[in-house]
Amino acid sequence: MVSSPGQFCKFVKAFRDHFGNKKKHVLPVYNCPTMSDSGASFGGKRKFEGAGGTTGGVGEFFIGILIAAVGFYLLFSHVQVHSSYWNFMGLGGAGRSFGISLIPLLFGVGILFVNGRSVLGWFLSVAGLLFILAGILINLDIYFQTTSLMNTLIMLFLIAAGLGLVVKGLRPHGQKSE
Repeated sequence: MVSSPGQFCKFVKAFRDHFGNKKKHVLPVYNCPTMSDSGASFGGKRKFEGAGGTTGGVGEFFIGILIAAVGFYLLFSHVQVHSSYWNFMGLGGAGRSFGISLIPLLFGVGILFVNGRSVLGWFLSVAGLLFILAGILINLDIYFQTTSLMNTLIMLFLIAAGLGLVVKGLRPHGQKSE
């Protein structure tokens, strides 16, 4: 009767030595000690440790993420985003220049229809798309809705407390006795 991993390894080695690994008898190869004994399934560590590979608290880490997520949700739900007139770096008359930003994209697409491998066509198409994306982002106006000071403090407190718990969960805690 084999009662421990060490005895099992000795048994397998003795069995292999006695019978050998001939074509008739293909014996499985067992590396001793097993993965569960060496902790190899956990990257060579004997036991599962806390958040970030430290002895920190996994619970603190996930509760911190949850609290911070609630705080960010409440904060972002009070933000309004509006777009203004398309005015990209002063180009265009009377503050409107969207048509000018389409020119590189249109030329790039036209060149690509003639030759799909044209470097100039791809460059103009990608540059035109980036130009339009940059124009959209530049022309956004972001406003924080009117709310009470108490609501604002609660939102900011939740974010700060959640991020603090995340950092605390990643820091090493006192050594646990085995």
